[in-house]
Amino acid sequence: MEPLYEGKAKRLYTTDDPNVLRMEYKDEATAFNAEKKAEFANKGRLNTAITLAMYRMLETKGVETHLLSQIDEVNLLVKNVDILMVEVIVRNIAAGSFCKRMGVEEGIVFNQPIVEFSYKSDELGDPLINDDYARELDLATPDECAELKRKALIVNDVMIDFFKRAGLKLVDFKIEFGRTKDADAKIVLADEISPDTCRLWDIETGKKLDKDRFRQDLGGVMEAYEEVLKRVEGIS
Repeated sequence: MEPLYEGKAKRLYTTDDPNVLRMEYKDEATAFNAEKKAEFANKGRLNTAITLAMYRMLETKGVETHLLSQIDEVNLLVKNVDILMVEVIVRNIAAGSFCKRMGVEEGIVFNQPIVEFSYKSDELGDPLINDDYARELDLATPDECAELKRKALIVNDVMIDFFKRAGLKLVDFKIEFGRTKDADAKIVLADEISPDTCRLWDIETGKKLDKDRFRQDLGGVMEAYEEVLKRVEGIS
């Protein structure tokens, strides 16, 4: 297996099948566009297990993903897809960069989910874009942008209910999509779903159980991820 790509949280490798890749989850943590870095033992294992459980759950609800199978505790086999350079953020409650940009207090519940697009570019800091940017930068067509928003809102509805049963509030999340390389060229969910990419608060206490514990130096980062895995597996 040859290395194909290394990101902040994962590595991708080719396999004997050109349509299949191996995705390895790393123990590294980054925040603020990699300005803050650390390494946590078992982070890769926890995010692999959480992503696996979430993808399997979403697929039972009709959400197509790039997941194929699990190899071991930190490696998954996934479909080789062309990742769209448009990241989709869905916000249910005000937190993080939204509060900073808009000058609002954390914790305000939105009347309806807010969907944002950002340009997947570490060099530029993943700037916010809209449908017109995506069209003119040849990142996604208008129809694809509409599909990304539609699919993201479906994922949001499913995950809100799922996490609620796990005693968690889904504050917001970031997801990525890819085009399959077959004749149909379908857009499917890719990358990961974990406390790295979701803000999750305990329903009863409001305790943060996600990467904000690292961003905000709250401590207990892996303990929070362990708790999320325990609850997710308890539901799934």
